Amino acid sequence: MTDTNHSVALAFEDGVTRFINVAPGQTVADASYRARINIPLDCRDGACGTCKAFCESGKYDGGDYIEDALTDDEADAGYCLPCQMTPESDLVLRISGTAEMAKSGVGQFTATIEKLHWYADNTAGLTLVVEDREKLAYLPGQYMNVKVPGTDEERSYSFSSGPDAGKLTFLVRTAPDGVMTTYLKERAAEGDTLTLEGPKGSFFLRDVKRPVLMLAGGTGIAPQLAMLEKLKDSAESGDAPGFPIHLAYGATWDKDLVEVEVLERYAAAIPGFTFDTIVADAGSEHPKKGYVTQHLLPEHLNDGDVDVYLCGPPAMVDAVRRYFDGEGIVPANFYYERFAVGVNAPALAGAAA
Repeated sequence: MTDTNHSVALAFEDGVTRFINVAPGQTVADASYRARINIPLDCRDGACGTCKAFCESGKYDGGDYIEDALTDDEADAGYCLPCQMTPESDLVLRISGTAEMAKSGVGQFTATIEKLHWYADNTAGLTLVVEDREKLAYLPGQYMNVKVPGTDEERSYSFSSGPDAGKLTFLVRTAPDGVMTTYLKERAAEGDTLTLEGPKGSFFLRDVKRPVLMLAGGTGIAPQLAMLEKLKDSAESGDAPGFPIHLAYGATWDKDLVEVEVLERYAAAIPGFTFDTIVADAGSEHPKKGYVTQHLLPEHLNDGDVDVYLCGPPAMVDAVRRYFDGEGIVPANFYYERFAVGVNAPALAGAAA
């Protein structure tokens, strides 16, 4: 039994994630109810299977239960019973049902703009200072809904900062006449107050158990940056991934490539991490042109024994999926998220205006 408290992320079907602190020897179900999060539960004895969840990441003691509640095949696949399990590390659990059903609302936070930086006329970077920062826990790759000041609208942006960062950073791809674009270009100033809701999203970094291939288009690099920050922190604490990680980062124009210097620092800090930048514009002098799939090597695909993380506009996501189908490659895991400029909807990442 561990003598250390562990953080457990409860990821609900509606994209909301809530974090609980689990004490040594305490079950996840007990900790959830102490936090007033009513996950599905009935017998509490490992006999009914009502609370069955899937462990996306982390280690745990499964506890005692009967075959009718959880079969050996299910347990081997990663399913577990929160009423019986005790964490042996931080965990991410996929919970059946919505946060609303669990009577657990989405978190709301107040933030102040510390810095507004323009990479180009169509891409902005936001640095925010959040009140009660210690209460905002998120998984690298997730996003927040940001209310646009002076309107009834909100837009969704992925964190580009790692979950342990003191200040939050986001990338914003602008759009003509977009409500967030208008605010940022015409009214925004350092010191402005923003309201954020979340975290949300099922696109997040899992345990690295095999080679990883990251694919990003435009500001779809944002969640990948948060993932790489987490991997850097792990490497610095002596827990390097142990598998090669490659990022193929594509953009339409040269100006659309952002934070390349940060990627270079990650390449120096994360063992086994490499990256390529690719520009689609045929007139570019960038050394690698075309689409990201044109620059993937056999070692990046590893005969399909690879976890793929893809974030980009819908056309890119569809093209990558067709590429894998055409190559006859079925990745071990394929996590993806589409984003669209000027749209607000669940599961957006990296851009909205």
